[in-house]
Amino acid sequence: MPTQRSRIPIIAVAVLVVASLGYIWFAHRSSSPAAASAIAGAGSITLTDTQAKQVAVTAVGTHTFDTWLDAVGNIDYDQDHLAQVSAPYAGRIASVAAKAGDKVQKGQLLFTIDSPDLLQAESTLLAADGVLTLSRKTLTRTQKMLAIQASAEKDVEQATSDEQTAEANYRAARKTVMLFGKNEADIDRLLATRKVDGALRVLSPFDGIVVARTVAVGDLAQPGNSPSPFTVADLSTVWMDAYMPENDAAALKLHQPMAITLPALPGKTLHGEVSYIGKAVDPNTHTVTVRADVPNPSGELLPQMLANAAVQTATPEHSPAVPEDGVVREGDGTTMVYVTQDGRRFEQRVVKIGKRQHGLDQILSGLQTGEHVAGEGALFLDNMLSQQPDDD
Repeated sequence: MPTQRSRIPIIAVAVLVVASLGYIWFAHRSSSPAAASAIAGAGSITLTDTQAKQVAVTAVGTHTFDTWLDAVGNIDYDQDHLAQVSAPYAGRIASVAAKAGDKVQKGQLLFTIDSPDLLQAESTLLAADGVLTLSRKTLTRTQKMLAIQASAEKDVEQATSDEQTAEANYRAARKTVMLFGKNEADIDRLLATRKVDGALRVLSPFDGIVVARTVAVGDLAQPGNSPSPFTVADLSTVWMDAYMPENDAAALKLHQPMAITLPALPGKTLHGEVSYIGKAVDPNTHTVTVRADVPNPSGELLPQMLANAAVQTATPEHSPAVPEDGVVREGDGTTMVYVTQDGRRFEQRVVKIGKRQHGLDQILSGLQTGEHVAGEGALFLDNMLSQQPDDD
């Protein structure tokens, strides 16, 4: 059995052998390509000057993230300023004073109708005016005769009653003529000339554009006929109707901002807010109508133009943000970034990601504004780190 003294040289030789093997292994590792990226602890890596050129370093900034829901739709008439101008009474079209595309003002003549009903109303007014004039003369004469006791009190009372009845009939006849669109000046002219014409004037209800005309001189006009003789629209404001999927309907609220783009107006974004949310789902498309009132002072927005809408459904959040190229997603769902202070040594760090907008990822936790991370080239760092030999 070896003695205590004899074991010492054996142990010394063993230590020397292990040390020699360790030196040989270290020298071999240092001479391999991986030695250019020395390990600086678990989850970190240091690059050479050449490797550093492949990684873009960017500062963590603050970005405003918001939530937008997209939908497709179209421009439509503002139905509150669209009028189907019909003939209030039957008759033949006597004249047409406007055509499609014309700008018209409130009260401007659109067309006239030879109306038997108006002719009758005017005749009734003239008759009522004549009876009223006669009744007033009779009352005045009877009152004078009573003063000289040439008539009885009952005669004055009867004349007064007749005058009051004639006055009521006259006022009713005058109101009837006004229902045909005649104004006070027209009626006074009729009473002065004692000449009926039966021409019913149909006027524009507001300032706008004639978007459709379906009649010509000689056509028979009937109340309620479809299509109407004229359609007048005020296009200074139009509706943008978007059709939002029913799954997004719960997030919609009145007055939410809406951004609108149109293929017909490339590069231009219009802004409005939600003014109406449909109360029923279209059973064919399973969408809900969302509407915005859009100013159209130049008239470039035409009804039935295709449009795209985005509705902002959440309050904007101001959060740290990094380029989406700087976020590496691992197979287990973990998201990583590579943090650096000098652009050479990078440390892997787990972060929590929120929204992605405009090429940026929202950072909910794991990074602070002002830190520096790898942007383009982060995946290169991740591949290098995964290929490095273990330390054991």
